[in-house]
Amino acid sequence: MEHPLMYRIALTLVPHIGPVIARLLLQHLSPEEIFTEKKTLLERIDGVGKLRADSIRRFKDFARAEAEMAFIEEHRVIPLFLTDAGYPQRLLNCYDAPVLLYYKGNADLNQSRIIAVVGSRSHTEYGRLVCEKLLDDLQGSGALVVSGLAYGIDSLVHKRSLKTGLLTVGVLAHGLDKIYPADHFAMAKEMISQGGLLTEFVTGTQPDRHHFPSRNRIVAGMSDATLVVETEVKGGSMITAELANGYYKDVFAFPGRTIDKKSNGCNHLIRTNRAQLITDGKQLLDAMGWAPPKQTVKKKPRELFIELSSEEKIVVELLQGRGPADIDEIHLRSGLSSSRVAVAVLNLEMQQVIQALPGKRYQLL
Repeated sequence: MEHPLMYRIALTLVPHIGPVIARLLLQHLSPEEIFTEKKTLLERIDGVGKLRADSIRRFKDFARAEAEMAFIEEHRVIPLFLTDAGYPQRLLNCYDAPVLLYYKGNADLNQSRIIAVVGSRSHTEYGRLVCEKLLDDLQGSGALVVSGLAYGIDSLVHKRSLKTGLLTVGVLAHGLDKIYPADHFAMAKEMISQGGLLTEFVTGTQPDRHHFPSRNRIVAGMSDATLVVETEVKGGSMITAELANGYYKDVFAFPGRTIDKKSNGCNHLIRTNRAQLITDGKQLLDAMGWAPPKQTVKKKPRELFIELSSEEKIVVELLQGRGPADIDEIHLRSGLSSSRVAVAVLNLEMQQVIQALPGKRYQLL
């Protein structure tokens, strides 16, 4: 019996079928049905058309998919299809998310805090110091740190994360049968036991120039926020920042001197409101609502002196059962109408029972 994984891999190998069209097809058919369905019916699916339907029907290279399956089994690679629980769920909100990923590592790609850190391949001493201080500040935060395993800031990010005990994942622009640059082989091996390596590309795929923007969209899409350490106005880091903005993710950038070419990109992102200015990791944790609560002198519980309405009690109980939540999640979990949630949240904030965080998130005081 043919394995379902074979058809999943084969779908990514069909010419003219990228991730967007693949996801459209999967809304109507299983991977196996895509290859067995009549051409005329494939053509009727929005976005497919005659050329792509013909490309699917002509595809015969299932041996290539079977070879990939053999590599996966031999090297204990984890294939992550977009319907799998282990697939990075944040990516599902990105219209061009890969339908299949290949992963080797031990980090949870869906943990509660994921930050992407990117920057120039030829960083300055300032960039190095900023990057190392950032990762030192994130130590103990529980954040998973994602970058691209490239020279420069990327490699600094991974090395410092390993040193400080942070889990770190490198997203590759090629298959898992190689490491590029080769100089990073030892570091990549260490990352597998303290994070991992992730790619959408099958073995034998070369790190060609056009693969890096594809890699960057995964870096941005699987993270809660993207932080740019140091970059010129043009480059991969700027592409990653733009992608993160397009996915409605938080973007942060370290400012630099106006006369420093390597800081022009960060300064441009800040000046054009495409990134929030940040100067250290503690500010990042505060902005994301990840900072540990400040130790204050304990007072008598506020609820002894405040009478809450039934709607306000529901919101408070919801927030007590978890950490910060955004307004949409409160609305969905509470079962209240959006207007009643808005009134309850406003009253609780005025009574200093809850605190507003960036991104319309709220937490109990």
